[in-house]
Amino acid sequence: MTTAPPSTTPDATFVEETARRVVAEHPPTSTPLAELMGAWYDAGLTWVHFPVGLGGLDAPRALQPLANRILQEAGGPEPRTVNTIGYGIVAGTIRRYADAELAARLLRPLATGEEKWCQLFSEPGAGSDLAGLATRAVRDGDGWRVNGQKVWNSLAHLSRWAILLARTDPDVPKHRGLTYFIVDMHTPGIDVRPLRQLTGRASFNEVFLDDVHIPDSQRFGDVGAGWIVANSTLGDERTSLGDRVATRGSGAIADALELWAAHPERHTAVLRERLTRLWVRAETQRLTGNRARVTASTGAVGPESSIIKLLNSELTQAVYEFCIELLGPQGTLIDTYSPDAPDDETGSTALQRKFLRSRATTLEGGTSEIMRNVIGERVLKLPQELRADKGIPWKEIPR
Repeated sequence: MTTAPPSTTPDATFVEETARRVVAEHPPTSTPLAELMGAWYDAGLTWVHFPVGLGGLDAPRALQPLANRILQEAGGPEPRTVNTIGYGIVAGTIRRYADAELAARLLRPLATGEEKWCQLFSEPGAGSDLAGLATRAVRDGDGWRVNGQKVWNSLAHLSRWAILLARTDPDVPKHRGLTYFIVDMHTPGIDVRPLRQLTGRASFNEVFLDDVHIPDSQRFGDVGAGWIVANSTLGDERTSLGDRVATRGSGAIADALELWAAHPERHTAVLRERLTRLWVRAETQRLTGNRARVTASTGAVGPESSIIKLLNSELTQAVYEFCIELLGPQGTLIDTYSPDAPDDETGSTALQRKFLRSRATTLEGGTSEIMRNVIGERVLKLPQELRADKGIPWKEIPR
């Protein structure tokens, strides 16, 4: 049962007391993960800023790191690792666009990790230009019939549910003819094929949809308004990708600090200055993330999510480039190239694999070029880039 919050807005003391009670009643080191995270959800600690009954307490979003820290100190997981895309990308959209009954049906198993989620947005011909996608959804009785191909779909091979953006009207400009759905990945006609990555892993996929039927009850937002819904999802994704540093000195910079301490024989004045500058950048990003959490407490995240994402992606690459340089010849070695190796490895070549994985950070969730455009147009109010396809029906755009 969800703990009833006080009549006033829950404060840090209430959140801390609630979190400590949950971990006392459900010791993280001995409680099955789904049971632990179910209790966390029922207590309103999964997303403290969500409504009571939907995994939240109607509390300020800035209190979430406090709850998460108590869970981790007791031996529990960092919550987002339980269902990466579900927590970081999907939950906010469900909260904003699903009715109360559907939200309750979807959010608890998402929070416990029993139902994983993936994202079916990008296509072979529509990556950076997402609004140009060609996957087609056509009315079919009380639902929709979908055909098309998606790509770079992280964890699709493990997922029960997906968020899907499809074209429902090719006769209007590309941004206005899209509709947003959720789809059960067990639906007939869905074929998931893994893609091998630079790291040797196969957590990305391509997904083919062949006459996949989706009930209209699984549509989020109005028909043709999918771009609006998708932008709220993308804002959450960019915040999630950039907002993974809860405390000072944690995140990617922690790897660089640990490596520096382990190899005093390789210290130079030049490398020391580089590490110092990286630490300052990491702290700037962390504080910017804190500000964005406060801004987003009462609704969808704004363009500041692009700032966080841009900062984090480029910083992550710079940190692991520093690590590889500090390792010297050892940085060229890697011990395994298996698609079955865990993503959270801590072995002797973990840094090398993190370096390889970091090459994707400036691509996933929107390229750095897109982030700069968003910042320029929506934050700095600069003139928009010229678009040759503006106002043209999608079906008339050369492809």
